[in-house]
Amino acid sequence: MTFKVRNEAYANLVSENFSRQNLMKTLGAELAHIAPGEISIAMPYSRDFCQQNGFLHAGAISSIADSANGYAALTLCEADMDVLAVEFKINLLAPAKAPRFLAEGRVLRPGRTLTVCMAHVYGLDGSERIAVATMLSTLIHRPISTAR
Repeated sequence: MTFKVRNEAYANLVSENFSRQNLMKTLGAELAHIAPGEISIAMPYSRDFCQQNGFLHAGAISSIADSANGYAALTLCEADMDVLAVEFKINLLAPAKAPRFLAEGRVLRPGRTLTVCMAHVYGLDGSERIAVATMLSTLIHRPISTAR
């Protein structure tokens, strides 16, 4: 799908905004791909973010999926806009145990006020990609002056 870019500096906006995300820093997450309507966020496995059985906690998986969807929506916003999640649903498909994880967020339907996105989260182990979660999100566009 081809999207209309409303801010030619969207990649710089996403990178700068992501650099202010303290949760992403804490998780060791980093931007892996930026394109109009698409974002990928990579995160290493860490026992610090595991549940009692050694699997990466659903909260950590949800966090990278939510951010991937939010930044995917942000790539299509005007320069003076920001986004906030207003709703999401996550399906946890398999235990999250892999050396690295990748959340791939994509815009399904861009809008002026609301954008709908889908993220898939994979466990990466060598050349193997294991689907561990999928998230459907709705994000609201807000002027930056009211977003902070």
